[in-house]
Amino acid sequence: MTDLATDTDLDAAMDRYRIELTGYCYRMLGSSFDAEDAVQDTYIRAWRSHDRFEGRSSLRSWLYRIATNVCLDLLNAGKKRARPMDLTAPQHQASAVLNERPEVTWLEPVPDGRVLPQTADPAEMALAKESVRLAFVAVLQHLPAKQRAVLILREVLAWKADEVAQLLDTTVASVNSALQRARATLAGSRIRESDAADPLDEDQAKLLEQYLSAFEAYDISRLTTLLHEDAVLSMPPFDLWLQGHADIAAWHLNQGIGCKGSRLIPTTANGMPAFGQYRPAASGSGHTPWALQVLEISDGKIVGLNAFLDTERWFPLFGLPEQLDEAYEVQ
Repeated sequence: MTDLATDTDLDAAMDRYRIELTGYCYRMLGSSFDAEDAVQDTYIRAWRSHDRFEGRSSLRSWLYRIATNVCLDLLNAGKKRARPMDLTAPQHQASAVLNERPEVTWLEPVPDGRVLPQTADPAEMALAKESVRLAFVAVLQHLPAKQRAVLILREVLAWKADEVAQLLDTTVASVNSALQRARATLAGSRIRESDAADPLDEDQAKLLEQYLSAFEAYDISRLTTLLHEDAVLSMPPFDLWLQGHADIAAWHLNQGIGCKGSRLIPTTANGMPAFGQYRPAASGSGHTPWALQVLEISDGKIVGLNAFLDTERWFPLFGLPEQLDEAYEVQ
């Protein structure tokens, strides 16, 4: 029989797993908001059926089983996340068109604190951060739903094959086959490895300081020296993306010139450095939200500038101020 004798016991027990379940659902769904909704649905289903939970499996396994079914239901309903790079070829600045795709559901950023449980093991934390990177989660979206679940449970969460088989009501052979196919897909995607950043080493911290300084000074020549030669700039919800020093620099000096005079507030997202970007207010006083910038770093250079422009959604989620007055100081 279960030892969850009271409602308070169940509440406390489920709360211990909220962050890791949110991380699991985020990897499955590619959406921070969908992940939180999925966990909430998981807990509602658990509440409704906890009288039938007799302790034949651990509470954690039981919750993951429910969460997996919730996610599979959502994925079967056609929810698929993408990045601009999944949908179009890169444009050139001179002919770039800002085309918004309302029918596309974009891969979303997520605050580290919502999906990464605290651990004292640096290797474990590094793996957790790698597994929520935008590039990795984007590739997961190309896997069939059950392959996705198998890969996450086996490779990221280190479940045993028989445990995954039991959770998915299938065989160990089927789990191993799904894992093999999922690994092949990942190998073919050629995901660029990111620099370990837990915590930032001296060179990485210096790179971010240089980026912040160059961007706030709007010194685009200096900023481009911090970029990898094939760095990418994307701006969801627009499907536009640019690649390479020349086009990224030209964009900032032409269509993006309104970003001149911006201020950046450091944060983290998807296990990577991020900034809340505030552009000068139209009134001439203070700064207003413009983008959540999520940076991808590899080999000591910035390889990805992901500017998520829907700040009404992202800034409250990341605890960023609604606006900056002239006296605001970064903490």
